[in-house]
Amino acid sequence: MSAKVREVFPLYVWEVPVRIWHWVMAGCMVVLAVTGYLIGSPLPSVGGEASAHFGFGTIRFAHFAAAYIFAITFAVRLIWAFFGNRFSREIFLVPLKMLDPAWLRGMIDQVLHYAFIKREVRPWAGHNPLAMSGMFFMFVLGTVFMIFTGFALYGEGLGRESWAFKLFSSWVLPMFSHSQNAHTVHHLGMWYLLLFTIVHLYMVVREDICSGETVISTMVNGWRVSKK
Repeated sequence: MSAKVREVFPLYVWEVPVRIWHWVMAGCMVVLAVTGYLIGSPLPSVGGEASAHFGFGTIRFAHFAAAYIFAITFAVRLIWAFFGNRFSREIFLVPLKMLDPAWLRGMIDQVLHYAFIKREVRPWAGHNPLAMSGMFFMFVLGTVFMIFTGFALYGEGLGRESWAFKLFSSWVLPMFSHSQNAHTVHHLGMWYLLLFTIVHLYMVVREDICSGETVISTMVNGWRVSKK
């Protein structure tokens, strides 16, 4: 997108379904990360009658419930990419965007900008190429990986006749040779998404401060507004 994008601000970028998905996903990731860590590194066992303590069961229930919501909202978000505005499709089209020389030049500009080598870069109404790439390679692919491995492990607990085992466990677990390997890569996937979250927060806050357009508030009200 050319620098003329400034002339059309304010611009409605993020539609209501995208904004709802974003914040629901963020909440789910917090619950999944905390409960997932505790599942991988359980708290010390508590003595006494088992019926009086169900802490670990509550942790697992919260993890499973958040996983369902996370997976369903991601599926809805993918469907919305076909019905929403052009910005709703950006994070899924990176492989195609990489064939565009202008987009690749924008990527280089953004890298230089974040490396504090280039002061000014052209504005992008939606995601800039660097942010778009991070969303695709870290969040989108990372999310698909976590959903598939997560439901594969979930189906293993439900049993061979369960829907989760038939749809996921039956072919995902053999890819890792052993269930424990699947547990390990699923746990590592959590740290991968947490790394993405840290980088994402840094980039969003930095752009909101350094760029000439709103960034954080845009995911609240949907509007990208020029601050100049």
